[in-house]
Amino acid sequence: MQDDHTLNTLLEMHDTLYVLEGGYWLNFEVWQVRVSDAIPHGIRYSLTLHDKHGKRLMGYDNSHAVKPPKKFKYAGQRLPYDHQHRHATDQGVPYAFKDAGQLLTDFFAEVERLLKELK
Repeated sequence: MQDDHTLNTLLEMHDTLYVLEGGYWLNFEVWQVRVSDAIPHGIRYSLTLHDKHGKRLMGYDNSHAVKPPKKFKYAGQRLPYDHQHRHATDQGVPYAFKDAGQLLTDFFAEVERLLKELK
């Protein structure tokens, strides 16, 4: 795995819940795993935003593969595991994982955007 100065920060957030204004909350599940074809960066993660009732509103994770949009042929292609759920019912769209720092930046930017939209 590449040297990522924010990786320790991300790993230390594992099993952390942050309560936000308005009853919203963030949940972080992050741990290192063996590097594989499905997880080439060696990090299993789930970063999610929830409402006060516990409903997931948005999240980034790599718990399952996601199919590319139907307009693209995906036969023979590696299905990406890193993905974003843009809303509560979204099955996921591919997310281009670069490093832990970019993941945190992208996640918090999307949280901020969505919370502004919900106000």
